[in-house]
Amino acid sequence: MAAQVNVRVGVSTCLLGESVRFDANHKRDNFVADALAEHVELISVCPEVESGMPIPRPAIQLRRFAPGGEVRLVDSKDKTIDHSDSMREFSVRRIEALNELELCGYVFKAKSPSCGVYRVPVYEPDRQPEREGRGLFAAALMEAMPQLPVEEEGRLRDAGLRENFVERVFAFARLRQAFSPGWRLGDLVRFHSREKLLLLAHKQSIYRSLGRVVAGARDRDRALLESEYKQLFLEAMSVHATRGTHVNVMQHILGYFKEHLDSADRRHLLTVIEDYQAELVPLVVPITLLRFFVRRYEIDYLEAQSYLSPHPKELMLRNRA
Repeated sequence: MAAQVNVRVGVSTCLLGESVRFDANHKRDNFVADALAEHVELISVCPEVESGMPIPRPAIQLRRFAPGGEVRLVDSKDKTIDHSDSMREFSVRRIEALNELELCGYVFKAKSPSCGVYRVPVYEPDRQPEREGRGLFAAALMEAMPQLPVEEEGRLRDAGLRENFVERVFAFARLRQAFSPGWRLGDLVRFHSREKLLLLAHKQSIYRSLGRVVAGARDRDRALLESEYKQLFLEAMSVHATRGTHVNVMQHILGYFKEHLDSADRRHLLTVIEDYQAELVPLVVPITLLRFFVRRYEIDYLEAQSYLSPHPKELMLRNRA
């Protein structure tokens, strides 16, 4: 297996329990501040405070002063106090520093006019706010780092979204390690081999496309090769694995046991996979059994597969029904 890599994840400071919000309160998120923090290095950012706003302070909002006009970041009470330019200037500096830290993901505070990713209210005169905006700092970071896995803390309460985000974060870290300075074609081949089953669980057609990229790697410009592989890999990982794709992958794994399992063990394993398919047990049940047989029969190829351990088991992301 690849060596453990340092995984850094950016996070809105208020989600860690720091009292940095406009009302001097916080929005501590237990999953981020407790569970995730045990397995990644969290890099906290509060755009409001770090750009010079005090605690406490007047609330801010995204506002469009005329139909079709530019969205500005202003004081919610005194609309003449405009923080747009200072926030954008701060964002450039902070994102440059974050880029040097090689983040593998980011968790933003939902609905925040600085950090919200989805459906942030945009106010207009004499109209109800439209939930169409994106926080100024979040927008700048996502533009600067378009491949970075990002999510909002509210959406992470959905078990499926939470698993997909964390899986993408750790896959991003492994991908970055594979293409570390001085990487060789052998590093790419080994990485692609280790990620095969995980890619198949997410998007089989992209796995095939990546296979063609790797097959023709020797004749490609290294920079273009790296760019194309990363783009396709992360595109595949952004597609959510489904119960059906997991079943297909586990049935594929069964083929590696044909010379090892007796009929009773094979029937038992098939039954557990069928129970998962029928939504009677969570994914962790067949995966645990598969890992048991992989270790028992010392099947090195499967032992190296990221699919069987794509993220720390202590997060229990595969324990949902």
